[in-house]
Amino acid sequence: MSKTDNRKYVVIGGGIAGVSLAIKLHLSGLNVVLCERDKNIPLRGNAFLMHSDGLSTLQSLSDKNEEIILPGKTIDTFLLKKPDDREVKYLKMEPWQCIKRKDIVDHLYKILPHSILKCDRAFSHFEYKGKKAIKAVFKNGETESGDVFIGADGARSTVREQIFEHPNYSPVEVREVVGIANNPKLIEEKPTTFNKYLSSDKGLSFGFIPTSETEMVWFMQYDVRLYNLENESAEDLKKMCYELLKHFPENVKKVLDSSDFKDAYLWHARDFDILPTFHKNNVVLIGDAAHLALPFTSAGTTNALIDAKVLGDLILEKQQTAAAFKAFYNKRVDIVREHLELGREIKDSFLNHNYVSIDDIKVPLITHQSIKNKTAPKYKKVNLLYFTDPICSTCWLMQPQLRKLIIEYSDYLEIDYCMGGLLPSWENYPGKTIRNKDDAYKYWESLSSDFAMPINPDVWKKDPLMSSFPPSIAFKAAQIQDREKAIVFLRRLNEQLFVKGNNISNNEIIIDEAYESGLDIARLLRDIKEKAKELFEEDLKLASELYVKSMPTFIFTDRFDNSVVLKGLQSFDAFAKVMKSFVPEIADLKKQTLKSIFNKYDSLTSIEYAFLRDLSLENAEKELEKNYKKGIVDKKKVFDERILWVLNKTER
Repeated sequence: MSKTDNRKYVVIGGGIAGVSLAIKLHLSGLNVVLCERDKNIPLRGNAFLMHSDGLSTLQSLSDKNEEIILPGKTIDTFLLKKPDDREVKYLKMEPWQCIKRKDIVDHLYKILPHSILKCDRAFSHFEYKGKKAIKAVFKNGETESGDVFIGADGARSTVREQIFEHPNYSPVEVREVVGIANNPKLIEEKPTTFNKYLSSDKGLSFGFIPTSETEMVWFMQYDVRLYNLENESAEDLKKMCYELLKHFPENVKKVLDSSDFKDAYLWHARDFDILPTFHKNNVVLIGDAAHLALPFTSAGTTNALIDAKVLGDLILEKQQTAAAFKAFYNKRVDIVREHLELGREIKDSFLNHNYVSIDDIKVPLITHQSIKNKTAPKYKKVNLLYFTDPICSTCWLMQPQLRKLIIEYSDYLEIDYCMGGLLPSWENYPGKTIRNKDDAYKYWESLSSDFAMPINPDVWKKDPLMSSFPPSIAFKAAQIQDREKAIVFLRRLNEQLFVKGNNISNNEIIIDEAYESGLDIARLLRDIKEKAKELFEEDLKLASELYVKSMPTFIFTDRFDNSVVLKGLQSFDAFAKVMKSFVPEIADLKKQTLKSIFNKYDSLTSIEYAFLRDLSLENAEKELEKNYKKGIVDKKKVFDERILWVLNKTER
């Protein structure tokens, strides 16, 4: 498209959305002019969070092959507390980058050829020929003719007002003060954490996020009814912050004490409903000009970058401008609508704190890929009630077969994980061949030599489990939050026990593995004390009612209440036979690739990989070693020279 496209593109607004699109179009060989209202490069603003989606878009804007290394700090943990320092949420996040706005703007303008930049051009209006804009007129009297015009002039877009009616902005119910603090000592305590405090009795919050080893960006969000701010001078902003936050922890005061309020900004948080389209004839809007959401989701900058990339790609792909603009709207509208709705939901809970339980408080971060699945879920023809236990060795040996069952029949099968309560205590353990910890050690030692799955018996010597109930209850607590993450958590507990030989009733191990599974630690610990215990008791009651005496037990049921029960160590053929008896039209097994397997499972033993790829163990290990040398997979030597394999992070 770029070879035959002789049109002139005029981008109005030199913020992040505008300059990013101008760079992309220029690098694609198109004729583009960037018009910025300020007399110089716009450096307003303090700092922001950017998701990896935005970072990858930045990488694509460079015509160099080397990876872009941006300043800023990687943030991978979210910690929410009440002003009394009580933890409300504590969880691992997908990595975000906290970057000072000046740094990223400097980076973008270094890429942009200055020959296409025209400053001191505050937009006034368009001149038209028929229905199409042919010239942008600026308040300084200058004009710029063009064929396509892109309005990237921010939340108070003059371009938007030219082509659409003035949007109905929401009332300003929340204001946000944003500043920069210099406090390396405080950053050192939690160098990769987004820290936030939320009031229990009013619409008031305070957060701080490192942007480097020495600096952090901070913000205070407050219900406008809490404080009558007469003017927005540095002294008045400082006075308000200290007054509203006087009952917050000492760390908050330390941040304020290390801030220069001359650099602080006051934002009036507002939004408007999704527009019916982002374009009119040959004029299109991107970034905040097209869609303005409340600042609670930290998505504005990433959305600006994604808009620039998506629209740029479509301009290059489509022959007709109208087709590119329509496709741009269709690709972006559901995603930005979700951001808008989430921002409003968080604002409502922020202002009406008495009606929101701490478990329902939303994490104020969202990615463009988090769009909800709008399609109706497929009806699962078969349900599997799977009774297991975190310390059940047979359940661990069954992992290859179970994982193959899941990966092959996920379209037809719904699995409910139930805890069986294998070891209440050694005094109440019903086992016949195993009666104590020494018996358990000998039994696991024999299993280790008989099976390819690694089983480390050392736990029964160095730190034996007294009961399987603590990790079982922790699993039920994980299920309350997220059923898929709970399964990941159970697997990580299994690996701690069977691979590393560690006691998984240890609270530190439970917390560490829950965090690595993406679970909210603060909520997990609350639920373990009460809700999860009740759910665990329900599992034990159900096991008793269904006469489940051993683990694993697999109870397959179809929608007509036909059922098949399998107990103990099973072959995959036994699973396949049951599935085909319930679903005769079931599809043939799919050929799995290395990528498809590792995209489903974070870690695999050699025998699991062999089983899923239908290879011999020897050939599977040769294939994995070959991919290890290529840097595609990593390996971790574990018990008895056996290996856990994981996909290299750069391949995900």
